[in-house]
Amino acid sequence: GGERLRPRSWPEGRRTRAATSRLPNARAADNRQPATDNPFGVERRAMTRSVKRDAPASAGFQWPARVYWEDTDGGGVVYHANYIKFFERARTEWLRAKGFEQRPLLAQQVVFAVYAMQVKFLKPARLDDALEVSVSLIACRRASFSVSQRIVDARSGDELCTAEVEIACLDHASFRPMPMPPDLLREIQR
Repeated sequence: GGERLRPRSWPEGRRTRAATSRLPNARAADNRQPATDNPFGVERRAMTRSVKRDAPASAGFQWPARVYWEDTDGGGVVYHANYIKFFERARTEWLRAKGFEQRPLLAQQVVFAVYAMQVKFLKPARLDDALEVSVSLIACRRASFSVSQRIVDARSGDELCTAEVEIACLDHASFRPMPMPPDLLREIQR
């Protein structure tokens, strides 16, 4: 017979239709590779109950946003992938408020990559809604940090979407994990 199709992990390529029905750690079950498929080489920690809260509690950062046509599907409801964009923009503004903009970080060869995200879509946001997107630090390590994020309707206070996000600090040239610059690490932990 022919060679069996097996899933390939990012960044090598996409999974085939036959491979998508297999478990994520199918390679470990095949004894071909260990179950530690992690393209960034950062230790994966559980994102729910066992998130280690080893950083000081953060008061949280709020970023205002508004829903535009480009954010919605044909029915005027925010398309699910666009909540991720709101979260990304709030994290970028959180870092900016702490004194760290993206271009100077890139000049230092520092980039951030989301390596895990757990999202809960609770209620829909709609065209013209005013939103508040929050960022709160829940854990910080030398080369990664985790944040809790919420999107709430600014008028009603209803929680629309939540996420726990794990972010790795990477060297821009190699895309390998690297320790955050000390001043950045200190500010993130404040």
